Amino acid sequence: MTAILERRFSPAALWSRRLGAFSAMLFVVSGLSHRFGVLETVPFLWLLGLSGILALSGLLLAAAGFVQMWEHGLSGLKAAGLGALFSVLVLLLYAVSAYRFAVHPPLVDISTDISRPPQFLHATTLRAPPMNTLQSGRQENSLLQHEAYPQISGRRYEHARESVMEAVSALIAARRWRLLEPVPSAMGSSSVTVEVVAHSFLLGFPSDVAIRIEDRGNATYVDMRSASRYGRHDMGDNAQRITRFLNDLDRRMEALSDLSGGT
Repeated sequence: MTAILERRFSPAALWSRRLGAFSAMLFVVSGLSHRFGVLETVPFLWLLGLSGILALSGLLLAAAGFVQMWEHGLSGLKAAGLGALFSVLVLLLYAVSAYRFAVHPPLVDISTDISRPPQFLHATTLRAPPMNTLQSGRQENSLLQHEAYPQISGRRYEHARESVMEAVSALIAARRWRLLEPVPSAMGSSSVTVEVVAHSFLLGFPSDVAIRIEDRGNATYVDMRSASRYGRHDMGDNAQRITRFLNDLDRRMEALSDLSGGT
């Protein structure tokens, strides 16, 4: 009889593949569920933590599997490789978040007007623990914002307020931000504030946004405020949201000026 020797499979490699694949699937499914409003934020944060723990465990088990294969001649190279790959892909997203956490100040409420930020009326009534409370005017936060985001500032347009409001409404619709109330009429008041709910691009974390449009003499001024509902650090999301929105508004108003000049 001919003896057939079978190479033993590395248990660590097998579990690495299982945990790595499950962590990636958990991250994707929970992220999409939260992004499209199926999953609430607090349970999602717990699932994010679990996904990270599983991915780290999968990576450590992959390393253990490689050691077992090297020292004891076990099989399982493909399984350990897949486990490491899945785990690293998930952990890379956490690494990006850690980098943004390190390079941005611990702020959750950003405004183009630090001394007189746009006020939230409807958003205040929608916030309840464990959401962040809405507050502004704290000197330490103002100093942090000024140092970190000196480019964040309001806009002045030499256009009628009605034209500016039309452009603001079009940008809100294009971004699919949710209005907390219909856009107020431009008639009867020198200042109008539009409140919306915006979400981060990838995972859909919610923020309240207030856009104030004011008549001041012969010009219209626009100020904007964005405040995260959850967490103690927005990782630069609110400042990025304001910057992109106002830059797009600049382009729309410039196009309107060119059109008016051409006619």
